[in-house]
Amino acid sequence: MTFPLYDAERDGNSWTPSLDLAIDCARGALARHQSSDIHDDRAMLMAAVGLENALRHLVAALDNEAW
Repeated sequence: MTFPLYDAERDGNSWTPSLDLAIDCARGALARHQSSDIHDDRAMLMAAVGLENALRHLVAALDNEAW
């Protein structure tokens, strides 16, 4: 049995942040997880989820800006 980080039906996002907010959140996620211990499974899971969430918001904000 697999448990994906993201499931569009379960995790679909109805709110898209502004680009400025998404960039700030992405920078914050990077800062929070930059010193995570690679040998700590829990820290790696938290980093993966936090960074993936920040990336999803950033991509959605970029898409919303209609590049």
